[in-house]
Amino acid sequence: MDDKEKKIMAEEKLTSKQLLGELLQKHYAEAMEAKAQGKPVVWSTSIAPQELLEAMDLTVVYPENHAAAVASRKDAPQFIDKSEGDGYSADICSYARVNIGYADLQHSEAQDIPMPDLIFCCSNICCTVIKWYENLAKKLNVPLIMMDAPFNSSYEVREDNINFLEAQLKDAIRQLEAFTGREMDYDKLKDIMKTSNETAKWWVEATNMAMHNPSPLSGFDMFNYMAMIVCMRGKKDGARLFKLWYDELKEKAEQGKGPWKDDSEEKYRILWDGIPCWHSLGPCYKILKKNGINMVTSTYPESWAIFYEPGDLHDMARAYDAIYTQRNVEYAADRFIKLAGAFNVDGAIFHSNRS
Repeated sequence: MDDKEKKIMAEEKLTSKQLLGELLQKHYAEAMEAKAQGKPVVWSTSIAPQELLEAMDLTVVYPENHAAAVASRKDAPQFIDKSEGDGYSADICSYARVNIGYADLQHSEAQDIPMPDLIFCCSNICCTVIKWYENLAKKLNVPLIMMDAPFNSSYEVREDNINFLEAQLKDAIRQLEAFTGREMDYDKLKDIMKTSNETAKWWVEATNMAMHNPSPLSGFDMFNYMAMIVCMRGKKDGARLFKLWYDELKEKAEQGKGPWKDDSEEKYRILWDGIPCWHSLGPCYKILKKNGINMVTSTYPESWAIFYEPGDLHDMARAYDAIYTQRNVEYAADRFIKLAGAFNVDGAIFHSNRS
């Protein structure tokens, strides 16, 4: 058996949780190495059109991912204190306050990321990111590429909104070409769009396994895996991870196994509105599990279920303006009801979360 075969066999024995840890470690290590080698690093919002950056071979890190990791490991207060000390209000997004503080202190015991040479922002995830990323670019004196995704006041995604965002995608490509000194390889972009579709497909397939009763999936595991749908949607490793996770969950469901290793009974199923308080994941998980409550779905993870026709920028613009944060109240209410029905939930949790 040669070394390549041994490596393949070793990889096949990995659980998805182990692979998740390895890929996260690889993601941050490669970013730090790229910076050390003088290669440009991009800071990007979490649901920006990463396909453009991947096609230009740029190294990308995601401040929202990093802030969540820092908070979950109890290292956020120093960065929040720093940003608030500089005049940022305690009422604004915690992701922003952590990241803005990190841009000054530039070290966390939880996880470091390299400083950016380019800021890449799409407002579809929330309007806060516009001023947050503008301020970062000004503070760090680096260029900013901004895509302002318009809100859909109508039930369906509006054609004029799609045209508006498509024009910005094309302008972002021109700015990336100027930044890198290279032209966009549209064949490569199309291939990356195919990979992104595949990754999103397996993300949806895996998270939808929680429709089974009992669910083989704990929703708090879903929040952990969510880090990878943010940073590896356009990479083949992302598709490989979520396919492996799906296979594991499918096997558990077929065996009638529930979400917890100790075989505790899943008595109640809930829908979680939005994302968790990262610094309190443990206490939230424990109190719910103690009472037999499993969070089987959330309004948030579906945001990365972004599908389009590969190579079609117009359809790509539609997909990026179609996520639920860009939709009107009627659409959001219908979607919430559909999730509650599809996952057969007994209730929902709404909570205050400054993010």
